[in-house]
Amino acid sequence: MPNITVALDAMGGDFGPRVTVPAAVQALSHFPELKVILIGDRIQIAEQLSLLGYQSNSRLMVQHSDRVISNTEKPSLALRNSDGTSMFQSIDAVAKHEADACVSCGNTGALMALSRFKLKLLPGIDRPALISALPTMSGANTWMLDLGANVSSDADSLFQFAIMGSALAEQYLERSPRVAILNIGAEEIKGNDLVKRCAEMLSQTNSINYIGYIEGNQLLSDVADVVVCDGFVGNVCLKACEGTAQIFINKLRSSMMASSIKGWITRKLFSGLFNDLKTLNPDQYNGASLLGLRGIVIKSHGSADVEALVNAIGEALHEVKRQVPSRISDRLEAVLLERHY
Repeated sequence: MPNITVALDAMGGDFGPRVTVPAAVQALSHFPELKVILIGDRIQIAEQLSLLGYQSNSRLMVQHSDRVISNTEKPSLALRNSDGTSMFQSIDAVAKHEADACVSCGNTGALMALSRFKLKLLPGIDRPALISALPTMSGANTWMLDLGANVSSDADSLFQFAIMGSALAEQYLERSPRVAILNIGAEEIKGNDLVKRCAEMLSQTNSINYIGYIEGNQLLSDVADVVVCDGFVGNVCLKACEGTAQIFINKLRSSMMASSIKGWITRKLFSGLFNDLKTLNPDQYNGASLLGLRGIVIKSHGSADVEALVNAIGEALHEVKRQVPSRISDRLEAVLLERHY
């Protein structure tokens, strides 16, 4: 099996090397084909490796960077002052073909701006989009985009999101994904002009399995494989779903851990349910892909723990193996050719 190299922004996120370094080490044990370039402050990385009793080797390389893009820095400012930062060097490693993919927990806006600047967009794509899987009641996944790469989008961009999302989901499902648009109602008369225009375009595209509108309460019902929306709506929906799932899991865990009779009864009755509900934990779905680029960039939650970041690295590996940018480019070319004729 050929090696796959991931450039990991070791300084990104809320915890920096305290999470990124253990995650890199754990990912190396999970994925035998993986090689990691840890990019960040060499001293801090070495301290964490020492705590783990691990040394850099042929599978784990360290590349020094003495600058970090803060979580509060504006994308325009980050773009101008990015040279030498851990995020810039991580993306640059992909641009120079020193790494097959980049993973960062850092500033989302800066990551998008730098990725677009260094890697460029695929032909026919106007804007990149963040996509991630959401769990559903059936146990299957639904992929949703855009999750915040763009605050607002026009109908053409939404149409491109649908193409990109369908191409990605197909690599997991190995069938034609059901594509829907998130709307305020399922009826054709509902929605604003941009949603209606995108729906019209998708309805006229035979190579996309468009099934119509869905509402927010259907997101986790496995009625669609890909859900399309603009970044503002998508980000709000994602955070609402994650927050609700986390509250529910924490409440049940708290009740089960109680030393009272109520706690004992809860453990007896709901221990199996609690294990099932762990599949709703947002950490298991950590790793949003920035689609539309000439390279693979994965955005992790800034607050991700070690397990969550390992999952994001796993997503990067999957997309490299499936050659997702090439799949998107091929799908887009086919759709444009279909619409032309």
